Amino acid sequence: MRVDYAGVTVELDGTPIVQAVTLTAAPGQFIGIIGPNGSGKSTLLRCLYRALSPASGRVLVDGTDITAISMRENARQVAALAQDTSTPFDFTAAEVVATGRLPHTTLLRGTRRRDDEICAAAMATADTAHLADRGFLSLSGGERQRVLIARALAQQPQVLVLDEPTNHLDVQHQYTVLAAARGLGITVVAALHDLNLAAQHCDRLFVLHGGRLVCSGDPHEVITTEVIGRWFSIGGHIFTHPRLGVPQVIFDDKDYR
Repeated sequence: MRVDYAGVTVELDGTPIVQAVTLTAAPGQFIGIIGPNGSGKSTLLRCLYRALSPASGRVLVDGTDITAISMRENARQVAALAQDTSTPFDFTAAEVVATGRLPHTTLLRGTRRRDDEICAAAMATADTAHLADRGFLSLSGGERQRVLIARALAQQPQVLVLDEPTNHLDVQHQYTVLAAARGLGITVVAALHDLNLAAQHCDRLFVLHGGRLVCSGDPHEVITTEVIGRWFSIGGHIFTHPRLGVPQVIFDDKDYR
């Protein structure tokens, strides 16, 4: 499904956090939202899964304003891994993942064998099958993150929102989780801090700074010394990944000015 932000402005306590952002993710495209801390990345993403409402502008999925459909219908289309997701009760990992099926079930019908199969496949993809019977609160930060990723996958969305999905993950799982998301063949909108991971997995990158969209393009157009120096206030040396052919950066704080 296509995702469009059309002139989206978001205010919190009267302060504009995101200002007049317009961007598009084509169906099946993996786009990355990058930028320094406080640039509005998470705020922008929250509008897509309706945790926040824009003060002005619209968010559209497949050409439909998401405010025109029910929250349940939106949850069938859009799944999110948020930064601040928490579970106050000590459900097992499998029970947490099973909540991803709620938009597709009812209290009267409950879950079916097919739902169990979907959850098991999602846990295998996120490398969490061995954690199924563990209490969620007993897991490490990285294990919890992978369980929450499995829950989002179990939702079987057409749009997947990932807000800093590699937080707490070791190097191996950083790569495998993003590769798995890309391999789903659905539209992915992700906020990422790691510019090298963003360049490796994203079709297009959008740079936010001070709540405004300041730069966009494919990784070759965005991962440059000029962009990094101007918007991230740090120097960098760009080289080409020997296998993937995408730009990668080694940071150097001595030369960004």
